[in-house]
Amino acid sequence: MVSHLVNTIRNVVGVTGNVISLFLFLSPVPTFVQIWKKGSVEQFSPAPYLATFINCMIWVIYGLPMVHPHSTLVVTINGTGTAIEIVYLTLFLIFCHDKKKRLKVLLIVIFEVILIAIVTILVLTIVHTTERRSMVVGIIAILFNIMMYASPLSVMKLVITTKSVEYMPFFLSLASLANGVAWTTYAFLPFDPFISIPNGLGTLFSLAQLLLYATYYKSTKRIIAARQETKLEINLSEVVVNGDMNHKNKNGRAP
Repeated sequence: MVSHLVNTIRNVVGVTGNVISLFLFLSPVPTFVQIWKKGSVEQFSPAPYLATFINCMIWVIYGLPMVHPHSTLVVTINGTGTAIEIVYLTLFLIFCHDKKKRLKVLLIVIFEVILIAIVTILVLTIVHTTERRSMVVGIIAILFNIMMYASPLSVMKLVITTKSVEYMPFFLSLASLANGVAWTTYAFLPFDPFISIPNGLGTLFSLAQLLLYATYYKSTKRIIAARQETKLEINLSEVVVNGDMNHKNKNGRAP
C-alpha cells in the first residue's frame, strides 16, 4: 500500500517535472525572437544550449528500458528537449555573423553527437546488466547535467563585469530553478543519486543566478535608458547637421 502510494506520488511529481522541464526548454524562445528581429546573436552565449543539448541526449540513453527500466518520463521529456535544442542551435548558427564563433559552435555540436553515439554503443555492447549500465550512464549524466546548470556561469561573469543582466535571460534562470526542485523531489521517490545530485546542485546554481538578477536589475534599466538617450541624441545631431547642409546648399544655389 505504501509502495503504491509512493509510486503514485513519484509519477505525479515526474509528470510535473516534465511540464516544468518543457517550460525550461521553451524559456529561451523570447531570446531567440529578439535574435530573429535583430538578425544577430549579439553577445548571447551558445553555452547554455550546447550544454542542454548533450545533457538531454545522455538522459535519453539513461532512461532507455535496457539501461534504466521504468524511466519513460525521463526519456519523453529529454527527447523533446533534444529536438528543441536542435532548433535553437540551428537558429544560433544562422544568425551568428562571426565565422570563427559559428564554426566553433558547429564543431562542438558534431563532437557532442559523436560522443553520445560512442557512449551508447559501448554501454549497450560492453556492459551487460541494467544496474551497471545505469551506473555508467548515470555518472556521465551527472557530469553533463551539472555542466548544463553551470553553463550560465560565463554569462554571470559578464553580468558582474557590466553590471547588467541584459544578456542573462530571466525566464531561463527561473525555469531552471523550478526544474531543479521538481527533479530533486522526483529523485527521492525512491532515492536515485544520479538524478538527485545534479538537480540539487542545479537548484543552487539557479538560485545564484536569480540573486544576481535581482542585484543588477535596476542598474540594467539605467544602462539601457542611458544607451537609448545617447542614441536619440546622436540621431538628433544627425538631423541637425543634415538640415544645416541642406540649408547651405539651397542658399548657395544659383538663381
